[in-house]
Amino acid sequence: MPRYASPVPYVEITGSPMLPGISPLALYVRDVGPVDGAPLLVLHGGWGYEFYPFDAQIAALSDRRFVIPDRTGYGKSPRVAALPARFHKAAATEHAATLDALGIARCAIWGHSDGAVIAAIMALREPSRFSAIILEAMHIDRGKPRSRGFFTAMRDDPESFGPRVTARLIAEHGEPYWRTVLAAGGRAWLDIAATPEDDLYDHRLGELAVPVLVLHGADDPRTEPDELDRIARALPSAKIHVIAGAGHSPHSDRTASAEATAVAARFLSTQASEAR
Repeated sequence: MPRYASPVPYVEITGSPMLPGISPLALYVRDVGPVDGAPLLVLHGGWGYEFYPFDAQIAALSDRRFVIPDRTGYGKSPRVAALPARFHKAAATEHAATLDALGIARCAIWGHSDGAVIAAIMALREPSRFSAIILEAMHIDRGKPRSRGFFTAMRDDPESFGPRVTARLIAEHGEPYWRTVLAAGGRAWLDIAATPEDDLYDHRLGELAVPVLVLHGADDPRTEPDELDRIARALPSAKIHVIAGAGHSPHSDRTASAEATAVAARFLSTQASEAR
């Protein structure tokens, strides 16, 4: 029996705070691997899934069922003019609804960048639903002084990232919508940076009650100088693995992908064994 009723894998949910007032909402979901495999929900970052794909992980963890949604505003899912306030929390609600629609009661999560923030929020809300979470290139600092120029360029001058970058964004999001994707993300993070005293996790990050792997590139340009130390203090029981020479996306970095995949595979395998 096919996994979806339609030839294209769209999953229908009743609605999402990412796009209020639209019901129902059809989200594009890549569903790869054995249908009876242990599900792994993959949450992409702020430039979409295809810019930092999980091809190496899908190949290496062939016994896993990879569930990879385009959240609202990205790829083949519905488009938006802007991201809602506190969009990480809105996306967490949307992804939980997607799991419900797919009939997935429990799974692990691998979140990258914005996706890591969303993964942590999901696990704080429903700890019993998630067997483990991988937080790759996660954020804890709201002010992000070293990244404000980057976010401003996203908002005001997306062409400045150059033709190689823009070609990849066009391939996923289309022309001219790719500019909206970058502008919306840049504007959202500049709004976050304007209230550095707030907290992405409502000061609850230390309450995470699921096994956590923090996976990080030592040369991640989106990481503030003290950010990893703050993460380690907030999550003293987490396994933290920093990959030398890696940047913002170790899982898709040509020189870091093998190490990132191996570390994640061992972590997920350990959690599965301990759960038996």
